[in-house]
Order: sequence, then structure tokens, then C-alpha cells
Amino acid sequence: MSACTPTRPSDPTPTHRAHPPHSPPPAPRRRFRVAGEDVSASIAVFLIALPLSLGIALATGAPLQAGLVAAAVGGLVAGRLGGSPLQVSGPAAGLTVVTADLIQRYGWRTTCAITVLAGLAQLGLGCLRVARTALAVSPAIVHGMLAGIGVTIAVAQLHIVLGGSPQSSVLDNVRALPAQLAHLQPAAVAVSALTLTLLLLWPRLPGPAGRLLRRMPAPLVAVATATASLTGLTLPRVELPSWRSHALAGLPEGPALGLVAAVLTITLVCSVQSLLGAVAVDKLVASRPGPAVRVHRSDLDRELLGQGAANIVSGALGGLPVAGVAVRSTANVNSGAVSRNSTMLHGVLVVVAALLMVPVLEFIPLASLAALVMAVGIQMVSLHHIRTVTRHREVLVYAATTLGVVLLGVLQGVALGIAVAVATALHRLTRTRITHDEQEGVHHVRVRGQLTFLAVPRLSRALHLVPHGAHAVVELDGSFMDHAAYEALQDWQKTHTAQGGTAEFTGRRGGLSLTPGDQADASGMTEVTGPTEVAGPAGLSAATGCRCRPWTPWRNHQCEGPPTTLESALPATADAGATPGAGTGADTDTSTGTGTGAGKQPGGGRDGRPAAPPTPGRGGHRLARGISAFQRNTAPLVRGELARLAREGQRPSQLFLTCADSRLVTSMITSSGPGDLFVVRNVGNLVPLPGAESGDDSVAAAIEYAVEVLQVRSITVCGHSGCGAMQALLGSEPGGAQTPLRRWLRHGRPSLERMADDSRPWARLAGRRPADAVEQLCLTNVVQQLEHLRAHESVARALAAGALELHGMYFHVGEAQAYLLTGAEEEQVFDHVREEDDVTV
Repeated sequence: MSACTPTRPSDPTPTHRAHPPHSPPPAPRRRFRVAGEDVSASIAVFLIALPLSLGIALATGAPLQAGLVAAAVGGLVAGRLGGSPLQVSGPAAGLTVVTADLIQRYGWRTTCAITVLAGLAQLGLGCLRVARTALAVSPAIVHGMLAGIGVTIAVAQLHIVLGGSPQSSVLDNVRALPAQLAHLQPAAVAVSALTLTLLLLWPRLPGPAGRLLRRMPAPLVAVATATASLTGLTLPRVELPSWRSHALAGLPEGPALGLVAAVLTITLVCSVQSLLGAVAVDKLVASRPGPAVRVHRSDLDRELLGQGAANIVSGALGGLPVAGVAVRSTANVNSGAVSRNSTMLHGVLVVVAALLMVPVLEFIPLASLAALVMAVGIQMVSLHHIRTVTRHREVLVYAATTLGVVLLGVLQGVALGIAVAVATALHRLTRTRITHDEQEGVHHVRVRGQLTFLAVPRLSRALHLVPHGAHAVVELDGSFMDHAAYEALQDWQKTHTAQGGTAEFTGRRGGLSLTPGDQADASGMTEVTGPTEVAGPAGLSAATGCRCRPWTPWRNHQCEGPPTTLESALPATADAGATPGAGTGADTDTSTGTGTGAGKQPGGGRDGRPAAPPTPGRGGHRLARGISAFQRNTAPLVRGELARLAREGQRPSQLFLTCADSRLVTSMITSSGPGDLFVVRNVGNLVPLPGAESGDDSVAAAIEYAVEVLQVRSITVCGHSGCGAMQALLGSEPGGAQTPLRRWLRHGRPSLERMADDSRPWARLAGRRPADAVEQLCLTNVVQQLEHLRAHESVARALAAGALELHGMYFHVGEAQAYLLTGAEEEQVFDHVREEDDVTV
């Protein structure tokens, strides 16, 4: 095989190279542009934000212009500086009750000052990088808080819907409701009824015409229709005072303790709502149908900083407090927004409307805005949330928070919810059921719940009911045990087996071995992970002796089991295949300097000890032991699923083509299971071009079968660091015997030629340059093999029909880090894989 190395044409005139050899070129400059999807999404969000901002300002008792200021600032400042690109911020319904109370207690100018101070507090929290801590709040508390705020809003706005004025508290509004019903105003009720009817029916318009009409937001249609159809009625309408008389923030006036509590309340509600909203937006983006568009996941600390800056600006300009708004964010994502430009454009549109559309806005009846806000409040009491907390047995926390917010206030209600949540958690932690019974001479001790030191006395009483010399089965059905419980079990097991008894420990989640040499982990907690039988005075596992758990301290799966009759007389040996020179070189990682066995030196045994000569049969015993462990521990868990697959046949969604390297465990790095992946492995993850001379029927047949018969929806080509095949390509020399390996590696020559071609962009890793020429070739090879895939007829047809996607992937073995290929032809970048990333090529 002739050598194929990067070459340059001979030219006496030296050419200037923009980047050094074997290093990626510099990233090209990007021009600022606004995608059409962002423009259409910004218009949709603006049409929703305009009436809602006015309605929320009305509900709080603030100047109506304050809602427009908050909407504009939320779009421009939070949209530009925040960490969630597609989340839309503005005056949120969740802050209505808090803001209304502050306005009544301290006045508008002091409320604006409190908003500024809350923004400063958010900046401080963002700098401390504690955003993730806010997500530790139980969802039941957050949902209960929103439900309580929704009830408060709905009851207050009901008075305006009926033509009256709301009272200062929920209880006062409920007491005044009979008198309000006796003196309702028909005109206000008619406007409100029309608004609510349109809000309810507009999203349900049937047929193609309804699909077209539904592109207009229901809130805008409802308010506009109510305004246009009832212009002849005499009703209170929106009054926007001149911007010249707009009140800005002033120095805070009032008791220091009350002001501090107000700042903490605004900070808490704004921060939690915005951070949870950012997480929800990420989930919406990940589940959005259609072609996947690269949208960065939310940076929660940056989002907190952006929300703090927005609150400072909004409060200083006389606007309402700002937070992420679920309704507008959902509309933004569903409208196809692809960047933060949509959020910022919506803010620009709000500014234009606030300056140029004042005469139009003043036609809107207040009853229509009240009905709109009341509908939003009702929707905040979500039946889905109630079902979720019921399923997780968090109804008490949800109810306590909701009632606390309604009757006491937002901060007091949240505090009450946290107290109930902590009490519930402590109750569950201490509620451990321990039972003992005897069945056919076998004593069963069952433990249900968390096994902590609080349950040790009851556990000891149950264990001492087992007679000496009897066989006992201890069933541990829980997620963890602490050190005290662990030692109590271990001491009993030693004593019981020393007296001639046997003990078997089983659990719901995999095996627990309580041998004398075992120790609890560093945290003092021992995970209950599976059935393991402990028998006899030696305390050794009669079932397996293998203590390896999936994907935990692995050590190349070197299990120290009890010696068998044959192995007890043999010295320890190195792993099969770990001897120097074994294999093709495809299993060598240049980044770590190790061979196939993790933690081994060439020619050495485990932990650096010299390896004994290979012993025949050692690998076979290890294989048999592994199969035995599978049949005992794993097979019962997957038997039902495999039986279903046997009946229905395989229906994988992906073809995964990767290297034969033993360090690439496809099911581990993709978190897949039986029936998920159709896997093709070969040396160098190569895809030979189709054709009689250069093709390879085995790979081509697998591709055709996967695409035509299995109808997979995606194909992934996965390369990896330290690929021996790529090293062999770079180091190949002309001549030499044409071995099967050298003949196979000829399919990698186009990758070498691609890397040598300066007219093509080099594939690169995000955030750093490739470590060396081998890593550069590994990346280039993935891109080249994707081109080879497109040359296969079955793949080309599926791509043209939109039924197939191609993905490129690179796995760095030493870092245990996966990278996905992103970017267009002019910019091939392998970026970090983050949670719920969905990247197509």
C-alpha cells in the first residue's frame, strides 16, 4: 500500500499560511443578521405582551405606563444580557399581588426603589453563582405559590369584571362579592364576557381557516374585538398620562425591616420564577418539532444577572418588577424563534407602541383588561400541577403554600410551604417499616424505607428474632443506609454466620455485599444495589464475589472473586490482550499513554505489579463469571423487554457506526438499551464508498438494511481520541506486505487528503485546538465518512425525502467527554454535548 500523507504541490514561491500545520484555522467573522423566524416570533410575542402588560399594571394599581416600561426593559435588557436566549421577560402575573401590596403600603416611587434594590440583590446572587440553588426549592412550593397568586388575582379582578373595584385582601374581596353581585354593571359584564369567550374559543377554531386565524394571539383578538364592538358604551377605559408626568424611582421611605422584607420578597419571586422559566424554555426548545436549530442551553447564573440588570433599569425608569414570563416565552418558542434577537425585537416594538399608539390604547375598556388578567390568574391554578404533586405525594406542601399565599401573603406562604416540605421529608426519613416473619423455616426480615440510625433499634430487635443457625433473608427496599445501620447489619451478619447460620441480603435495586472487609463510602452512606448472597463463617459471596457495579469504579472490570478449584493454584495473570504488541494498535490512546486495560503499563499487571505469564483458560473463567452475573442480576430485569423485542422484532431509531476500539462502550456513552441502536463497528469507523472496486459489502449491507428495512431515522458516525487506525494512516509508508489491515485502511485515505487540502475548512473542537495531528485526523475522518454515507444510494434517497438525519460525534476517551458535530460546510465544529442537546448535521 502506498503511503498517503499530507502533501503540498511544489511551488518556488512561498505561500503564506494563515494557520500552522495540523491546527484548525481561525474562526471566521460573523456578520450580524436577524433571521426571519426571529422577526415573526417577535411580532407574535409583542401582540401578546401589549395587552398583558397593561392588564398586569391595572391589577397592581400602578400607572399603566409602568407595564409598558417593564415589558420594553425586559425585552431589551434581560433579552440582551440574560442567559436564556428564548425566554421573554416582562411584568409577570406572579408578581401582581406582591407589587400591589407594596404600592398600597409604601407608594409608587418607593416601590420602584424596592425594585432597583431587588435587582442589585439579584446581581449579587448571580455573582455568587447560586442560581442552581434556587432550583432546590420543591416544585410543589413553586406551583403552590403560583396557584395562590392566581387565586388572589382572579378574585380581585372579578370585582372589576363586574363593574366595581377590588379590596385590599382576598378575604375582603370574598366578603364584598355578594354586594358587588347585587350592583353589577351590565356593560362591564358584557365586555368581560365577550373577552373571556374569545379567549376560550379562539385557540379552538376548527379547519384550515381556523388554523390561519389562530396565528393571531387570542389576548390581542379578545381585547381588540371587545374594544371595537362596544365603542358606544360608557365604560372606564385605559388612561395613559403624558410621559412628561411619568413618576420615576425615589428614595425608599418606610421602616427598614419592612423594606428589607419587601426587597427579599421581590428578589425571591423574580429569581425563582425566572430560573424555573429558563429551565422550562430549554425543555420546550428540545421538544420543538421540525428541523433542530442550534439554541444554546440556558446559563442560569447569567440569567440571574440579566434579570437583576433589568430590574434595576425598570425600577429606575418607573416600571414594574421584571421576571421571566411563561406565556410570552412559550409563544416565542412555538413561533420558531432561533436567537435572543426575537426577544429584543419585541422590546423595540413595545417602545414604538408606547410612543406612537397611545391614542389607540386609550380605547381599551378596563373591564376587558381585567377579564384578560383574571383568565391568566385562573390558568395559574394548573390541574396538571395538581395531578403531578398528587402523584409524588406532595399535596400537603402544595395546599399549605397555596393557602399561605392567599391568606397571609407571598413571602409568608412560601415560608410556610418550605416548613411543611421539611417536616414531610423528615417524616418520610424516619418512617421505616421493619417486619419479621418465618416461611418454611426461612426467616424474612423486611425493611421498607430509608435505613438510618433512627431505625437501628427496631432493626436490631427484628434481627435478634432470627434463631441461631437459621437461614435468614434480609430484604432492603430503600435507596440508602447510613453508617450506623450498615455497622448494625454487618455486626449481626458476622455473629449469625459465626454461629452456623446463613444470611442473604436482597434489595430492589441491585446487590449489596456485607462482607467483613467492606466499608461504607466516604459520605457514610451505602447504596442498596442488588441481591447478593452471604453465607458461611468466611462471609464470602456464594453467588458471585464480583463487586463491580455498572459504570462505577471500573478498573477494566477486574473483579476479585473467590478462587475456584483451578484458579486457586494459579498465579495472577495480566488481562488477555494486554501484552505488548498485541492487537492492531487501534486500542491505544495517545492522550493517556495507556493500552486497552485502564491503569496498566505495557507489560505490567494491575496496579503496576509485574504481570505473570499468560495462563490458558483465565479469560474463559472471567467470561463465564461475567455471564453468570448477567444471568443472575441483569437478565431478570431485562427479560420482559427482550421478550417483547423477540415477539415484535427490532425497531431501532439509529444506526451507530463507530470504531472497534474496546474502550468505546456504545450503550454506556449513549445511555441506550436493547433495541435502541443498530451498531456497526470496524477499525477506524470507516464508511467505504459504494462501488465494485472500492466498496465493502459488509458495511454497505448494514447501511442498506438499516435504512431500507429498519427505517432508522438517523445515522451517527462516531470517532474517538487515540484511534490506532488514524495513527497507522499518518505513519504509513509505501511498500510493505499488503495485509488485510493495510488493505482496509485504504478507505481512510480520503480523510488524509481532506486534511491536506487547504481549500477546505478543518474540523475543530469547540474551545480548544486539536492536541496533535492524530486528533485532527480523527475529527476530519468523521466529517469525511459522513460524505461517504451521502454517496450510498439508500442514504441519499432517505435524505432527499427528509426521513433521515446524519450526525457526527467524537468521543475523547481520556476525558470521558462526547462532542457533537455542528455548523455548516464552511464551519465544522465539534461542540460539547450538554443535557438534552439535539444537534443535526
